[in-house]
Amino acid sequence: MKSSSLLAARLLRTSALGLSIAIAATAVPALAQDTAPQDGAVDDNANGEIVVTAQGRSQLLSDVPVAISAVSAETLQNSGANDIRQLNQVAPSLLVSSTGSEANGSARIRGIGTVGDNPGLESSVPVFIDGVYRSRSGIGLNELGEIDRVEVQRGPQGTLGGRNSSAGLISIYSKKPSFEFGATAEATYGNYDYWRLGGSVTGPITDTIAARIDGIWVKRDGFLRDTTNNTDVNNRDRYFVRGQLLFEPTDALSIRLIADYTSRKEECCGATYIDNSVNPYIGNLNNPSTPLSTGAGGTPPNVPQANGNNIINVLRDLGQPLAAFGQGYGRNISVSPGRSFAGETTDYGFSGQIDWDLGAATLTSITGYREYRSGQAGDLDYGTVDILYRAPSDDAYRQFHTFTQELRLQGEAFDGKLDWLVGGFYANEKLTVRDNLRFGTQYGRFAACRLISGGALAGLYSPTSPGCVAARPAAFGAASPAIYAALDQLDGISDKGSIDDRYRQNDTNWALFTHNIVHITDKLDLTLGVRYTHDKKKFAADFTNDNQACVNVQNLVGGFLTNPALAAVSGGLVGLACQGNSTAELDGVSINDQRSEDEWTGTAILSYKPVDDLMVYASFARGYKAGGFNLDRSALKNPIQVALVDGVPTPTTSFAAVGGAQALVSNLQFDPELVNSYELGAKYSTGPFGLGVTLFRSDFKNFQLNTFNGSVFLVQTVNGCSSDLAGGDRDQSKFPTAPNYNAGAAATGACDAGDVSWGVRTEGFELEASLAPAPDFRMTAGLTYANTKYRSNLVGNKSGAPLDQALRLLPGNNLSNAPELVATGSITWTPEIGSSGLTGLVYIDGRMTSDYNTGSDLFPQKEQDGYALFNARVGVRGRDEKWGIEVWAQNIFNKQYSQVAFNSPFQEGGVSGAFADPQYPGGRQIFSQFLAEPRTYGVTLRGKF
Repeated sequence: MKSSSLLAARLLRTSALGLSIAIAATAVPALAQDTAPQDGAVDDNANGEIVVTAQGRSQLLSDVPVAISAVSAETLQNSGANDIRQLNQVAPSLLVSSTGSEANGSARIRGIGTVGDNPGLESSVPVFIDGVYRSRSGIGLNELGEIDRVEVQRGPQGTLGGRNSSAGLISIYSKKPSFEFGATAEATYGNYDYWRLGGSVTGPITDTIAARIDGIWVKRDGFLRDTTNNTDVNNRDRYFVRGQLLFEPTDALSIRLIADYTSRKEECCGATYIDNSVNPYIGNLNNPSTPLSTGAGGTPPNVPQANGNNIINVLRDLGQPLAAFGQGYGRNISVSPGRSFAGETTDYGFSGQIDWDLGAATLTSITGYREYRSGQAGDLDYGTVDILYRAPSDDAYRQFHTFTQELRLQGEAFDGKLDWLVGGFYANEKLTVRDNLRFGTQYGRFAACRLISGGALAGLYSPTSPGCVAARPAAFGAASPAIYAALDQLDGISDKGSIDDRYRQNDTNWALFTHNIVHITDKLDLTLGVRYTHDKKKFAADFTNDNQACVNVQNLVGGFLTNPALAAVSGGLVGLACQGNSTAELDGVSINDQRSEDEWTGTAILSYKPVDDLMVYASFARGYKAGGFNLDRSALKNPIQVALVDGVPTPTTSFAAVGGAQALVSNLQFDPELVNSYELGAKYSTGPFGLGVTLFRSDFKNFQLNTFNGSVFLVQTVNGCSSDLAGGDRDQSKFPTAPNYNAGAAATGACDAGDVSWGVRTEGFELEASLAPAPDFRMTAGLTYANTKYRSNLVGNKSGAPLDQALRLLPGNNLSNAPELVATGSITWTPEIGSSGLTGLVYIDGRMTSDYNTGSDLFPQKEQDGYALFNARVGVRGRDEKWGIEVWAQNIFNKQYSQVAFNSPFQEGGVSGAFADPQYPGGRQIFSQFLAEPRTYGVTLRGKF
């Protein structure tokens, strides 16, 4: 009773989760959705229960000893789901989000997923569409057309085919062609001038060939407004078409061919500054809401404010309206004049599936070829001051060419005592990334003012003067001429940076697998699966850059870096001139590398059915996600390199001094992610009622984490240490902050390689159920408790190297975007209206989430309070649903929340006194956020022929 009371207390901690209990009580804790098998046939003896193919065979959901959620086409339609992001409403263990690019959406299961905008990292939760692996889960954010069902499998996967995964997978099955003629049409109009037109036609061509065509067109205004350039951002402008042929010459042979094409031309993705509780106008730690003082006539003075955030002062003086820092969830965004978020994405390919019954066994072959290309411009400082941008051109995109081939042979042996399956998988993925990330026209003045205003030089601050200094006293003695010349070089940086950086990665992956179910008795089964995977990646990159100021500044002040009196300002000059990916030292430089790995993974499941309606099981699974390369050249070089000179850490200014780019290429590599996962589960089903309970624990080694630290993207594999690191991994001075770099802190928190173990654990329970007390009434709900945490003592890789300084808040804390508690629920009522054949539709679903942190570095400014989201749909439908009209709304109560908060790029100031750690409100790091969608509503007309 005590543990139940504690759980109830935690659930009721927020009003959102309090409401979730009401829904769960009404609907019976649940998740598994009603669905039909792919061919539409339902076993009458099974009382119409759910049929899935999660184990490579058609099975009743209640008979599958794995944690899986199956979502039907009807549920997807009622919830308004057009892509995988909207599965959140009906799958409590799943969270799909998108941030800086729709091309890079991230899916998480039980709090585990791959985060960040780096295509070099594969997905912990991959997406398969009609059995074909998609290179990254964000590709599933496209329109999907008419869907038969979606299966969300939780935990490591790989012994049944396809690409292996460490956290789970999402399998989407589109509707097949039919040998009976049919057609559908849909027209939707909603707020934000939302239009969605869709339709399908299917039918026979001959007695053995059937065809199907699906098409969708979508257009919508953006829910963010760029008032500077008078345009909408985060809009929709896309279309999708899919054609299929089904050839069934005999009962033993089926051949299905699919081709599809998606086009998107949209502005994405804008961000806002978090409100002034996080980005205060005055950085007063005792009263962060203190208003900005003003000069004569109410005009803010052109000098830094006492105890103020120098970055906000500088942004203000260069043209950023102060109101933006108190904006919060406002939908007007700050964009530099002339900058754009324009993007263009194409995704197309074909697949062929052959199912051939050979008598003693069945052969399945799935062949796929995909091409995906996404280019995305952006005003990447997300403010009015022109600091950083990516131009809208063909020189900035990511492109995948992927060929996959899967073969499976399965059958029975020993008079049905063994269901066996063996197979192989091959994938070749060619990834190309081109980039032109550049400083804006105001970067140089911004960087100079940021340095001058952040410390002892504040008295020289003059944002309208060259170098941001009005007078030039001999403040640095004999070094003064060089320091001021370096400031002028820094101030002169305008529209400089990478011109045409190119990354190329060729990944060859092949695997052999087997998955076998031994029927020990009529009630007891043992499942054993094994997979061997070989993965080899070849990597090459070419760099171009026109930021010569980086080299010039290093030459001017390099000799002063070891002078204690001048190190801070000299280091700041070098760091700001060479910040991020912008250094001419890599202009014309090429690098290459390769890596390969071999892994054994597998699963063992013991399941028992004491009675026909109840199954219990215990399982173990070993999972794996391949290692790779960080496709961000910042990993090659910090703004200031630190080399050991006579055993003493000494700053150096020459890139060549540390061996050049090729000598550092190993810094781009990261290790494979490995997981050991355990489950105990029970499933009870009586037809109209189903209930499932799962207890789980998964331990991850080499957890792949991608973090943006305000300047560059860091990719780190996170592990734990069984020894006490005495806080060395949590040293609050242990982070690289311009203009200072604490070389000594970087060496703390190391672990002996023999003591390195798992670094991330997710454990908890899931409740799933459904109840259909009448043919026209169904209730579902679900509850997931996932305690997804980093270990208390963390290191940065399997060798026990110290954790990166930017990640000092990770040890012992929950992972980002990993709420401990999530509850979902839905009610569907389709009553008959008189005797006319008309039926009504009343549908509502909800998702309630507890508090969580949205930033992968876990800075407290990135916390998101718990919230609740509700969708609803009400309509009238004709006889046999030949027509229908529905009124709908998503996010009914217009809940405002952040998908991800992040360090505003390059908007961090000097380190001194009370502002030494930007994790505190009033610290000198500014923070921004990607907002979730607001309330949308509209009307839909449907027709079926």
